[in-house]
Amino acid sequence: MCWQPLLEDGLKDRAMESIATVLDALSTRERDLDGVPSLAGGTTGLAVLHGYAAQAEHGQDHAAEAIRCLLRAMVAMAGQPGDASLYSGLTGVGWSLAHFQGRLPGPGIEDELAEIDQVLLEHLEQSPWPETYDLIDGLVGFGVYALERGPGAEAIACLERVIERLAETAEHHPDGITWVSCQEWLPLQYRARYPTRYYNLGLAHGVPGVVAFLGRACAAGVAVATARPLLEGTVHWLLAQQMPEGFPSGVALENADQPARLAWCYGDPGVAASVLWAARLVDEPAWEQKALAIARRAAQRPAEQSGVVDAGLCHGAAGLGHLFNRMFQATGEACLAEAARFWFERTLQMQRPGRGVGGYEAWGPGTNGEMAWVADPGLLTGAAGIALALAAATSAIEPAWDKMLLVAVPPLPTL
Repeated sequence: MCWQPLLEDGLKDRAMESIATVLDALSTRERDLDGVPSLAGGTTGLAVLHGYAAQAEHGQDHAAEAIRCLLRAMVAMAGQPGDASLYSGLTGVGWSLAHFQGRLPGPGIEDELAEIDQVLLEHLEQSPWPETYDLIDGLVGFGVYALERGPGAEAIACLERVIERLAETAEHHPDGITWVSCQEWLPLQYRARYPTRYYNLGLAHGVPGVVAFLGRACAAGVAVATARPLLEGTVHWLLAQQMPEGFPSGVALENADQPARLAWCYGDPGVAASVLWAARLVDEPAWEQKALAIARRAAQRPAEQSGVVDAGLCHGAAGLGHLFNRMFQATGEACLAEAARFWFERTLQMQRPGRGVGGYEAWGPGTNGEMAWVADPGLLTGAAGIALALAAATSAIEPAWDKMLLVAVPPLPTL
């Protein structure tokens, strides 16, 4: 497979300068995240950035810094056990440790990973499953960790249990298979906005994450007799929820008659990437054509209708640039390359020297809980993720880190 740099000439130069600025800014802030081990916003996420910076030759010290970040994350995680989630807990640290095995020099960490396997296996014994099924906090995220760990017996056992829990919590409707989301799983400050039960259509918290995960499980040959019918029913249900203008953020929500913003977490780009990857994994050309139609629709939506206000991976300009770049590399569709360049240009326009982290601010909860412009060094919504997306657009190194986003559709052999 052949990953190609997307950005060229002056735009590439500006992107490289932006990456260097973010890396320099992070070097003075990383100790601020000691005690915060999360993949989304802590030292584990910074380890991912440094690991890929080392591969892209942004400086010889990045490999050592990646290892230091991972070690700090492990120490912090040991001091606050209890959260198993991929994006803020134990399996996120484990995913990064597994991901960098063979990619970074350093001491073996197999004992630590084996311990995480056992903790997760015990956690997944709960039946009926009482928690969320999603990528960020729940079953799908645990499956992403296990896929990164494979193909050992413990990883396979974890995958089998994830699929079992998904099967027993699935709802079978006339138009396919889906999973319910519950108000009680949300942080307290968000519960008033959501009904008691609803169906989430975002890749981060909803059904599209199940699609990509089950596609990966089928391709790995794990519990296929259960996973493949679940996958087919889930794709059928998901595609039935779209409107002519795009996918809403959910079903049984107040805004269910409106398309969601353009983002990884919610909206057409995340749905398109998840269905496209599943289609490739299980060789379903009809799904691929539908995914491409969704991606083209997203690429054509005007920026003023996108809902984008900042640059982060989750729901910002760099995240859109990366998603369109990933889907372009997988398909060769020129309109997706054009959209990727547009959103990377918009990302660079959002950089303000002296503000935030490396010139980037995120629109998110401030110190008083109200929405505000904040300095966010993290991977999912902050500067580290922006630098990762820009690095993927300027390098010939495939950004395999986006397997944690469930969008890592392999590139075409040639473009």
